[in-house]
Amino acid sequence: MHPDPLAHILEQGADVVVRTGWKGARWLDGDGKPFDILAALAAAGNTGVLDRPIWVARKKAPPLALRLVAFRKPPQAAEASRAKARQAAKKEGHAISGGTLAAAAWVILITSLDAIAFSSSETGELYRARWRIEMAFKRLKSIVGLSGPPGQDPEVAKTWILAHLLMTLLLEPHTSAPEISPRLAA
Repeated sequence: MHPDPLAHILEQGADVVVRTGWKGARWLDGDGKPFDILAALAAAGNTGVLDRPIWVARKKAPPLALRLVAFRKPPQAAEASRAKARQAAKKEGHAISGGTLAAAAWVILITSLDAIAFSSSETGELYRARWRIEMAFKRLKSIVGLSGPPGQDPEVAKTWILAHLLMTLLLEPHTSAPEISPRLAA
């Protein structure tokens, strides 16, 4: 999570829903003091959901006022995340922190969406939909060869993209590729 690019998106009038790690930012509370995200996750452990205002510090600008939405993962998914984190720490040659193991049990999102207009569950659904779209584009890029269009002409780019999308729509019923990763579906 990079606060300055997020600020640029927000300045353009768009909203964001971004997944982040517990160490993904300098978290602040409403008074501008450091916010202990691990303590907040632990306190929300019984409900399995954390939804609260949060501020993200930036280097040369005022903090971003956002919303922290976190969901406890099912036990099997949490254990898989912890195993992955342990493996990454072992590969990098360092000991894994207790904070990383605790945070591995959560999906942590940062959003600019209003809490009244978008409940925490709706925010989670939007993130899941965004993730599915991202995975579909990754599939397009790898299976169909959808990368950058040739040249700089907008009309050529539009034609090139539409041709690839049409090819995808025609081929998809005949492929056995799953819509999402079987690992993610589990």
